[in-house]
Amino acid sequence: MNTKKGFIYLVLLISLLGLLGCVGESEPEHNEDGQLIVKLGKQTATNPKLPEGDTFEDNAYMRLAEEVLDIELVNEFEANGEDYDRQVALAISSGELPDIMQVSQEEFEELYENDLIADLTDVFEEHASDYIQELYDSYEINPLEDTTFDGRIYGLPAAVNVTPPHMIWIRQDWIDQLQLDFDADGDKLITLEELESLALTFIEEDPGNTGNPVGIPLAHWLNEPGYGGAFTMTTIGSVFGSYPRNWIEDADGNITNGSLTPETKAALAQIKDWFDRGILDPQFGTRSWDDIMALAVNGQTGIVTGAWHMPDWGLSNVKEMHPDVVFDAYTLVDDQNKVNIASQSPGGSIAVVRKDFSNPEILIKLINLFYDTLKNEPNLEEVYPDIYQYQVLDVDGAVRPLNMEILGATSELDHYAEIRDAINGEIEVSDIPDARNQSIATSIMEYSDNPEEASTAAWALYHSRMKGLELGQYLIDHDHFEWVNPVFFGSTPAIEQYYGNLLSMEEEEFIKIVTGVESIDHFDTFVEMWHSQGGDEILAEIEAEIAE
Repeated sequence: MNTKKGFIYLVLLISLLGLLGCVGESEPEHNEDGQLIVKLGKQTATNPKLPEGDTFEDNAYMRLAEEVLDIELVNEFEANGEDYDRQVALAISSGELPDIMQVSQEEFEELYENDLIADLTDVFEEHASDYIQELYDSYEINPLEDTTFDGRIYGLPAAVNVTPPHMIWIRQDWIDQLQLDFDADGDKLITLEELESLALTFIEEDPGNTGNPVGIPLAHWLNEPGYGGAFTMTTIGSVFGSYPRNWIEDADGNITNGSLTPETKAALAQIKDWFDRGILDPQFGTRSWDDIMALAVNGQTGIVTGAWHMPDWGLSNVKEMHPDVVFDAYTLVDDQNKVNIASQSPGGSIAVVRKDFSNPEILIKLINLFYDTLKNEPNLEEVYPDIYQYQVLDVDGAVRPLNMEILGATSELDHYAEIRDAINGEIEVSDIPDARNQSIATSIMEYSDNPEEASTAAWALYHSRMKGLELGQYLIDHDHFEWVNPVFFGSTPAIEQYYGNLLSMEEEEFIKIVTGVESIDHFDTFVEMWHSQGGDEILAEIEAEIAE
């Protein structure tokens, strides 16, 4: 969803030269009680599940941070998705940066190169807890390397171990209602042919009784480099060995972009065939993310692609409208019964501090509080009852001061194993060291014991952990993964200059191919255009970076 960067960089290019002369020391602001005012750029979520009366600026997490750190937190701006990207760009262009905000890797490097963000090395070394430092160190490549220049740290990155693969979430209640013989062996590994047949059946039978069923909806951006989003063709492309938007070696050992390969052309041909036959959403290319989510919520589609945690923030909306809904997680396999997947960098969103902010250590203290103190408090219900209640309600983490996660390299599957063992009676819930996972295990048990009366939050946690993460663990245990290792994750000057436009062009040309404006052979023209419009410069710089 983050392919529309052209606007952002246009604003940056126009404004940064004038901005450089404006950056200087600023006096700290205090409220009438003498507390330091800390201004945030707040990245929000569409369905935060906040209790009535609470907001992104005034909620249990924000109030706790203010109390513990004796500060006042103010959201300078708050937005989601591309709207947040635009707010970040506008803040930079105006010179009115919030004290703390989250940015992408590209935005981070732009800010560093123009000397707009604080050096956090000393405050990190002084204030970061041992636990936080150990989380970063647990990765084979420390995520801090992406935010370090000349040995100095300029941002604190998210650290999320990606639990693959992209999955296909299917309305299991519809399969049962129609008495379909689907996935007869129950291993949740399905073929393209099985998925296609099921989509056709859902269209013909219309189990949602909408009169306007949709087989498989996909977002107009189609591709993403990782596995955390929704409505992309990632899982479909993997069957063909397609890894779009990853920097990989081709069959001849040359560095290329996965969007340019013959395998991606084959995947695109499959999507085009589905569009021609009415299996793909007939309005593909025109719907927003919210429009596609509405198809599932309205009962028009029962097949959505997404990450293991999609029940927590997307499919829970379906549950709200359809109390008896049941989803199951599946994944597509190739003709060798393998799930092809590209390794991913654990980093992501980066928290930065504006250069002239008087108290940069506030960022580190916030991270300690939310990713160490709360996470490792064994008596959360007693010590932090308001936070405990939020976890029971499954309030989205986006309401915290920072909408990011900092986890160890194997955290998600480790947490799943602990929850599974508690549910199976092998350990007590109190034996789980993480208070959040104690709460999750309790909610999942409540759902298992009485699914009809369970809350939407418990339904979501059960689905994401006992179906989503369980499938990921099954694939590891049974050696179903075929890994490809991208050769490059960072950025270069040419990437900053050209890649945003290349991504936009990819999106536009792929839409033309899928919808029949162009034939599948237009893919070859797209590849030529990609190389000639900055792509060759990007590849040359990546090769040089790797050589160094």
